[in-house]
Amino acid sequence: MSETLLVLLAGTAAGALNAVGGGGTFVALPALVAVGLPPVTANAASSIALVPGSVASAWVYRRELAPVGSTSTTALTTVSLIGGGLGAGLLLALPAAAFDAAVPWLLAFATVVLAFGRYLSRAVSTAMGRPVGMSSRAVLIGQFFLALYGGYFGGAVGILMLALWSVGLGLDAAAGNPMRVTQVAAVYLSATALFLVASEALSAPVLLVGMLAGAVVGGFAGAHLARRLPARLLRGVILTTAVTMTVLYFLRAG
Repeated sequence: MSETLLVLLAGTAAGALNAVGGGGTFVALPALVAVGLPPVTANAASSIALVPGSVASAWVYRRELAPVGSTSTTALTTVSLIGGGLGAGLLLALPAAAFDAAVPWLLAFATVVLAFGRYLSRAVSTAMGRPVGMSSRAVLIGQFFLALYGGYFGGAVGILMLALWSVGLGLDAAAGNPMRVTQVAAVYLSATALFLVASEALSAPVLLVGMLAGAVVGGFAGAHLARRLPARLLRGVILTTAVTMTVLYFLRAG
């Protein structure tokens, strides 16, 4: 299989995965490393390549955005843009080894929260006698740190967003999926603006364009597929993706 075909297929899979449940970075990044790009360059290139697919998915979902508590979509998106840009700056300025070692544990935590967050939220609400709800400020602070992580590494940032909204607000994963796609697109967009001028991602233009083209097709098709999946099935896909990614990251770190 040629390198261009490999990254095209990886881009298609990553775009579809991001639209349906998140985790496209885990497909895109190894593919770019496999064809010879250094890890940091591959990470930057995968973020750039996945932007159009994420934007295509967000466009499909534009009429289905559910608010995240009392936080306005504009404020949430602004924080995602700022955090994503700052995270990208950290990727280019700092060594990734220590943070990369923490990623499997972060994913494991997010998977547990995704699996049990709604039940935990309901149990705490019953014990307290009132609904559990993060304030708008708390949501924005949490979103900033997740966007920072997303710009720096990107792996499963959408899954972490769903985990935060689930335990903090009791937001259903299926209902929150359109907002997840939109916020991931915002994070990638601002990170890409920096990567285009300050990284070596453009050193392999053919590979970058191949992955980008695949991600657009996968992102558009995946978003349409996700809209037609029953809520229970979509939650299952998201959780299965989270579990699979966590296991793979632990194996990769081992």
